[in-house]
Amino acid sequence: MTAILDKEKILEDIEKLSLEEQLELIERLLRHIRVKKLINKGCYNWNTLYGLGKNLWEEDAQEYINRVREDR
Repeated sequence: MTAILDKEKILEDIEKLSLEEQLELIERLLRHIRVKKLINKGCYNWNTLYGLGKNLWEEDAQEYINRVREDR
């Protein structure tokens, strides 16, 4: 029952916001939902990318470019 009362309080507070503030809130909520949706799908697991390019910085940039071009 308190969850329903909390939602009602939130809705009342939202109605007090200006139109611009309400739109900003909607945008933030949509962004939040999209991120959660992507996380639940397993997309954007940045931990798997950690450290992949760490050795690139030890090599001279021009040597790296030359080596990559030779590999093509």
